[in-house]
Amino acid sequence: MEESNILNREVLSVMREKYKKMSIAERKVADFVVKNPHKTVDCNVADLAKLSGVSDATIVRMCHHIGYTGYYQFRITLARDMGKSQYSDIKVSNSTDEIKIFFREYAENMIAIGKRLDTETMWNCVKLIRNCGMAHIIAVGNTVPLSQYIGFRLGRLGVRSSFGLATEYYMNHINLAEPNDIVIAISKSGASKPILMGMELAKEKGLKSIAITAYEESPVAKMADYILLSRGKDISFNYYKDYSHTNMMATIDVLLEFLTNEESIRKKQADRPEIILSEYKV
Repeated sequence: MEESNILNREVLSVMREKYKKMSIAERKVADFVVKNPHKTVDCNVADLAKLSGVSDATIVRMCHHIGYTGYYQFRITLARDMGKSQYSDIKVSNSTDEIKIFFREYAENMIAIGKRLDTETMWNCVKLIRNCGMAHIIAVGNTVPLSQYIGFRLGRLGVRSSFGLATEYYMNHINLAEPNDIVIAISKSGASKPILMGMELAKEKGLKSIAITAYEESPVAKMADYILLSRGKDISFNYYKDYSHTNMMATIDVLLEFLTNEESIRKKQADRPEIILSEYKV
């Protein structure tokens, strides 16, 4: 089955069609997904494997077997299918309270993130960043702007970093890294292959790493020395309503707030670029 065709079809329909060709272990996964499609889209590979009673490898193998390139494509397509019905549930009225309701949801989400974050882990991350030679910030896809944001802010705090780079570039930077350099990996799913490649190379070179992700059981999280969990409230995944960037930005801002050290900024003259550029602002 061609990829372009399978992406135009509903996942549950594809699974039912391919069911008889699956192995016994793969059928266990299919049975769980068909009965719990909404729960499935909230799972990463490790979560679904645990719920289905199979290995992580079986999950990926099942996805390949029925025609998807991997679990991510399978999951996002299933999320799209579920999202079609969810979309009709999103109502925006003309009430003046509607904006307040949206921002209340954002606020509740931020509070939930704060409850998940461990203070000791946060301070360990701060110490790691303050003492590093250079922070290599890696991200792919639509999280690249977040790497640019944290990289820019770290520069203003006196921390040297590389950021906003294509995979080939950040792999070069990590490969040439000094022993006291670190890696900061940004990945909501924690399952991005390019990010894992960077983490694996960093581990080979003995570099410490921080993962900013929504899933503590994800491959990226398991490879990191420290995890900053960016997941908010436990709500069902909605393809059309996702706070992932808001959540990750909030987590990053808290880290930067902890990092802010006026004495260090003054000593390194880290705010000099802002002073120089001030003449261009009204």
